[in-house]
Amino acid sequence: MVYLSLFFSAFIAATLLPAASELLLTSMVVKQSGHVFLLWCSATIGNVLGSCVNYYLGTQVERLSHRRWFPVSQSSMARAQAHFQRYGTFSLLFAWLPIVGDPLTLIAGVFKIRFSVFLLLVSIGKGLRYALVIALAMELF
Repeated sequence: MVYLSLFFSAFIAATLLPAASELLLTSMVVKQSGHVFLLWCSATIGNVLGSCVNYYLGTQVERLSHRRWFPVSQSSMARAQAHFQRYGTFSLLFAWLPIVGDPLTLIAGVFKIRFSVFLLLVSIGKGLRYALVIALAMELF
């Protein structure tokens, strides 16, 4: 149950909805609620899959962006698109960043970046971020 709750927290955090999976992961590491490697896997896989949802939405943006419920503002899309065009595909390594990370994964879908490249770069960035969160939690607490 611990791993599943962390998975869903990380999944939601990677979509365009707000969530704080790092706080939950830190709490679980400090309380020794599970095996550290499995906690890392749960958070990383959940977060990467959430980014895959954003990627898919990006591939559908032409059809969906005019809908009232569409969660990305035009200004957020424009900022992410400018960042993506400036730094290229490797900017996906920074998909874990607050504010710009989620729209970046959406823009990757809009630009139809090859999915295998998207998955590799996003997984590396998000995996390293959660490894750093775990290391800091173990060191500081």
